[in-house]
Amino acid sequence: MQTHFTEADLQQPHIREADRVLRTCVHCGFCNATCPTYQLLGDERDGPRGRIYLMKQMLENPDDDNVTEETRLHLDRCLTCRNCETTCPSGVEYHKLLDIGRAEIERRVPRSAPDRALRLGLRKALVDPARFKALLKMGQVFRPLVPGNLRRKMPPAPEDAGRRPEGGRHARQMLILEGCVQPGLSPNTNAATARVLDRLGIGLTPAPEAGCCGAIDYHLNAQEAGRARMRANIDAWWPHVEAGVEAIVQTASGCGAMVKEYAEVLADDPDYAEKAERISALAKDLVEILRDEDLERLTLREHKRLAFHCPCTLQHAQKLGGSVDALLARLGFPLTPVQDAHLCCGSAGTYSVTQPELATQLRDNKLDALEAGSPEVIVTANIGCQTHLAGAGRTPVRHWIEIVDEVLERTSFPEHSSATSETQELDPEGE
Repeated sequence: MQTHFTEADLQQPHIREADRVLRTCVHCGFCNATCPTYQLLGDERDGPRGRIYLMKQMLENPDDDNVTEETRLHLDRCLTCRNCETTCPSGVEYHKLLDIGRAEIERRVPRSAPDRALRLGLRKALVDPARFKALLKMGQVFRPLVPGNLRRKMPPAPEDAGRRPEGGRHARQMLILEGCVQPGLSPNTNAATARVLDRLGIGLTPAPEAGCCGAIDYHLNAQEAGRARMRANIDAWWPHVEAGVEAIVQTASGCGAMVKEYAEVLADDPDYAEKAERISALAKDLVEILRDEDLERLTLREHKRLAFHCPCTLQHAQKLGGSVDALLARLGFPLTPVQDAHLCCGSAGTYSVTQPELATQLRDNKLDALEAGSPEVIVTANIGCQTHLAGAGRTPVRHWIEIVDEVLERTSFPEHSSATSETQELDPEGE
């Protein structure tokens, strides 16, 4: 694609990056074929190609009065699912252009007070685990008073996650990012991860100073706040990195995608660029850890019939599509086929709150596809997708590691005999 930036424009790093991305696009339109919002709305401006043209025009014409709230609406409707990037034959890094375009339109077309309040509220409520837990408990107590859209996304009080094994006794050590909303919405996910890794001789080193990965702030156009959270996490993890931890495990694929991009986001930060590169290299989704282990050491009591929903952040951002399916099949779980498995469920971080109508249509379409094979449980790899899909009140939705942990035989391997009393105290449900 030909661009028309001046030499002065190209002195600005964000314009130079936008120019690079734009020039890789050949406006073929293949991206529209797999764009969820284009499929629903049929508007060129609600597909990647149309949005690219909107952003190109906006960035090339800093004084253009035609950039309005309507332009912002089409950018807001983008899920940032990155399905278009998987489809694109030219390798257009659309998400990088979108970050630049959203920041620019935020500057030129200020949002209304209610819209700003909603986004600030989401940032403040979601990024702090303790605050989110307190708000969630309050919402569960006063559930009838919670607005309908939020009430449908709010699950009942979670069951006890069960005890975590003491991970310090293992020679192999990894960090785990606990997350910001997952401890409140699904505390068993990370506890189940700790129990399964323990059976494989891997311990989890706690790093309580680490907080939100930064994705919520960053993708709500509070990009500097997002970078500050990234730096804080690097500071929290760095002593453990220097001590030789093997990996930083992510059980929420959205967080994993963000942490893997720390190196790109902080590439121009002289104090953090080198550390960020190391952190991104250490970041691993849980499936990347388990697929390389001797899983034959795990004995399963039963095999539930599952449908797997692969989050966009796992298949399009981390390029790990098919990995969880293969691992579950290796463990013996029967998996039902899922049509259009590449399409987004509509969760997309805070999208299901800021764009509820589109998110609900996408969720219902996704559930129809997932339930076509009559699974006992739908499993996924991201807390946002899990909560969004479960909010329909249809088939139960869990993180896949919870199901693996739930059906494991409660035995310890000889070399892990110190864990015997601890693991055998857990009941068959992992509590």
